[in-house]
Amino acid sequence: MTRKKKLALDKETHWQPFKLDDKIYDLSHLDGQVVNYTQPAKGKNPERHYKFYVTYSFHCFAKDYESLTNEDRRRLEYKTEKENRPFCFKRYELSKKLPGIIASLGEANLVFHGGYESFATCNIHSENDESVEYYISFVAYRESKKLRLHIKSAYPLNEPLGKIKKVKFFSIALNLLKNKPLPKPQM
Repeated sequence: MTRKKKLALDKETHWQPFKLDDKIYDLSHLDGQVVNYTQPAKGKNPERHYKFYVTYSFHCFAKDYESLTNEDRRRLEYKTEKENRPFCFKRYELSKKLPGIIASLGEANLVFHGGYESFATCNIHSENDESVEYYISFVAYRESKKLRLHIKSAYPLNEPLGKIKKVKFFSIALNLLKNKPLPKPQM
């Protein structure tokens, strides 16, 4: 995984830190990055290498909760050029795991159709002796000649996932590389 501060991409590639009460919350782990995936050889299929340019949405660390007061919204406001939302400390803490989860998508056992032309993965980890299902929604597409992943949102699930329609990550990658339609979910 290689990080670059200035990637010329269609989405935000650098996040300014969030500052609150003299504390700085670094967001550089969500800056645009290049991730290389290797698909091992299998049967007649040769080993393949994919270079993805990855960007993250601010929905990975921001969330507007109904319980917030207007004063809380103003204090926690994180502004981008297009929109603003309150900074979310829980999403922020979980977002620190995102680069590692995204880098291991090729090995993930759980990539699935996330609806609305999106794919998703769900990473389960322990937090304070409590199991947390971390839902990560992403889109895969080509931008110019680059393979792209854009992480649309990432958040803890309140309820466990129901039935899912699995998709192989390397099927997504190969179809993108060959300019073919993305795979449909498998039942």
